[in-house]
Amino acid sequence: MTNLIIVDDEKNIRLGLKTMIEREFPDQFALFTATQGAEALELYRDHGAEIIITDIRMPVMDGISLIEKLSKEPLPASQDERPLIIILSGYEDFEYAKAAIRYQAIDYLLKPIHRDELFTALRKCNDQLARRSLIAEQMAITEGYRLQVQLGRLQDLLMQRDLSEDEIRLWSKEIDFEQYSLPFSVAVLTYKYEDGSRIKKEGLKSLAEDLFGSVEGKLNASLLDREGRVVLVGGPQQKFADMSLLASSKGLNGLMIGVSEEGNRLEDLAKCYRQASESLNYSFIYPKTRLIWYTELPKDRHFYAIPMEDIRKLGNILGTGREKEIGPLLHHIFRIDQLAGIDTDYLEAVSKQINEQVLDEVFRIYGEASVEVIKLYRKVGDLSNFDHFHNYFRSLEQLLSSLDKYIKEIRSAHTEHGDMKEAVAFIEENYHRPLNMAMVSNHVSLNYSYFSEAFKTFTGESFVTYLKKVRIRKAKELIRKGSLKIAEISEAVGFENTRHFSRVFKELEGISPFEYRGKMFVESERFTPQEHSGNGE
Repeated sequence: MTNLIIVDDEKNIRLGLKTMIEREFPDQFALFTATQGAEALELYRDHGAEIIITDIRMPVMDGISLIEKLSKEPLPASQDERPLIIILSGYEDFEYAKAAIRYQAIDYLLKPIHRDELFTALRKCNDQLARRSLIAEQMAITEGYRLQVQLGRLQDLLMQRDLSEDEIRLWSKEIDFEQYSLPFSVAVLTYKYEDGSRIKKEGLKSLAEDLFGSVEGKLNASLLDREGRVVLVGGPQQKFADMSLLASSKGLNGLMIGVSEEGNRLEDLAKCYRQASESLNYSFIYPKTRLIWYTELPKDRHFYAIPMEDIRKLGNILGTGREKEIGPLLHHIFRIDQLAGIDTDYLEAVSKQINEQVLDEVFRIYGEASVEVIKLYRKVGDLSNFDHFHNYFRSLEQLLSSLDKYIKEIRSAHTEHGDMKEAVAFIEENYHRPLNMAMVSNHVSLNYSYFSEAFKTFTGESFVTYLKKVRIRKAKELIRKGSLKIAEISEAVGFENTRHFSRVFKELEGISPFEYRGKMFVESERFTPQEHSGNGE
């Protein structure tokens, strides 16, 4: 709704104008009235106004003085431009007309006011306000696009090294570096909950900007890097520490911040970004540390050769009853006693080798384990799924312990066939029931996944294929006896319907049950009476 102030010292004129406007433009204007300029100025300061209709001659403050003050008055928060002015006068005085022109009044109306002239002037105001709104919207879109392009170029710049003088001048212009507050620092932020899950990128960006603004930091730029982390460029540097303390006071304990040294030149941006990223990586090593300064990182960070033989040994001892050796071996592989000074890239590389040589290999050889183990396996497969290294290490130990038990049970099931013999006997006795692998594995008290692998090893076939063959073998026996219909045989051997029975029968025997019955009949006719007698028929 458009705010409109009517200013006139004559009550009848004020109310008359208000009534006419309300009738012609229902629900379009929020109308305010004032008896003279000073009162109108206070209304403008309190409520703002897109349109002001003012008389010229009034006590205390006349219309021309009001217009002069409005031209210098700070704009209300709700407005981007000065109000449109319609001047009223009962005098055909050219000086007033010149004043109206000088202050760019949109119209000049003589009293008594004619309805059509007033409505025409208001429609002219509405048209101009609509044009203003359209221009403002287009400018906002243009500015938004410009800022988006600028941040995109800044994101590219953060990845650059060794810029030439010409490149520095070009980048400086593209990101508007001259407007940066110096010196600046770069902070890289992420947010992880204890379970390793993350806050959404745009939500984190808004949170970081709000926190930095709350400690009155000067923000030169805020963007997302290619890894989805928030990058803040600003200062003073101490404000990042204030920001971390504020986050802690608000219970935002998952906010991790890495902060670079200070920089003053455009080419320092990429260097500071690398420093901040490296600092953030070290928040993964130090539990309960939410802010890491680059200047406090150990200067000689070690990257050792990947202990391939120890990792191979880790895989070999799984399932051998040497579970107590897993923990010490992991400590040695990750060099836990040197963790504070180790290069985080080493941890990434070791984790990758354990995934490939140990974890992936277990599931390739032994098949999938329980759902819980699989979930943990998928989580442990990526360090970024954890908020701190000690949580990753504990989960890896737990997973390896579970796999140790899993492999022992698989090997036991493979070498001791008693359970499998019992399972086969159970199938032979209950093939006519609606069996499934879960029922049979429960009968022999084996984990579903263990049973699947052990059964296949023992019989040479999957559970489903083996059950089909048992049922079809029993069906063939009943067909040869010749006393039951095909539909009755289908039900007797455990099939849900004749159609499914016929399909499986043909899949395994190459012919349908009817064709098989015909074949058996022809063959029986070729037997001699003595042969029939010998068969007891």
